[in-house]
Amino acid sequence: MIVTVLSILLIVTGLVFFLGAAVGLTRFPDFYCRMHAAGKGDTLSTLLVISGFAVYQLHGIDDFTEDWPVLLVVLKLLAVVVFIYLTSPTSTSALADAGWEDGIDPVIEPGHENHLEDDCRKPSSPQP
Repeated sequence: MIVTVLSILLIVTGLVFFLGAAVGLTRFPDFYCRMHAAGKGDTLSTLLVISGFAVYQLHGIDDFTEDWPVLLVVLKLLAVVVFIYLTSPTSTSALADAGWEDGIDPVIEPGHENHLEDDCRKPSSPQP
């Protein structure tokens, strides 16, 4: 009973974060804010949902010597969680860098300056 409630709680929490990421993708003003919403929301929500599936698989296990295939499924799900945890932020950062190098400027409020303009954008030709 407790395992089922915990897995439902993890899955529903993950779906709420998916919804938040979807809202962020449609409501945020520029490419970089949308990338932030997609990267953070997608990573956390996927981790929560898959963890909920893994916890649910542990429901009803009495003896690990007889139920080792279920344990193998749980280990595979946790391996997927670790893979997503490592690759999703990396790919989000790579896409944001590619957008910056392609010339996509962030939306900045009037009176504020872009401090990254001089530091990060690669020059089109090498300076002598």
